Amino acid sequence: MMRKFLITLTFCCALPAALLVATGAFAATVRIVVPTHDIARGDVIGENDLTYATVDGNGLMSGVATSMDEVKGMQARRVLGAGQALRGTDVRRPIVVNKGQVVTMTFSAPGVEVTATGRAMSEGGVGDTVTIQNPASYRMISATVTAPGTVRADGGVISSPTRTASR
Repeated sequence: MMRKFLITLTFCCALPAALLVATGAFAATVRIVVPTHDIARGDVIGENDLTYATVDGNGLMSGVATSMDEVKGMQARRVLGAGQALRGTDVRRPIVVNKGQVVTMTFSAPGVEVTATGRAMSEGGVGDTVTIQNPASYRMISATVTAPGTVRADGGVISSPTRTASR
């Protein structure tokens, strides 16, 4: 979409005043981040995989990356085409805990730290919240991924196993 403008310039000299009118149009442009080549789903994006492109800002969707820092080091959720705009939903933190993986859980309270193993019921990257199953009690625990294969229990139990009384 072009925006029109009108400029009126008036020059005053010793001669009678001269009036010059100029018209034109301009388009707002935005610098965005685009891949330099196709990036496969699951690939971790490096600085050499990215470049900047200038596009018409009027037709730009929300959430488009405008800084390389927004996507550098992230993992592609889908195939990213060369020269196509990158949105925040196209990338995620690299997965370091996979579903079904045995992980080390830590739980800290003032004066005590408990470590146990559990089974990841969902996947996630560092900083993501995942669900972990305690193999002893079969309880589901919410935990934050801190490193590959390691989570910090948030203290919240998601569900308890159902027990049936036998007679």
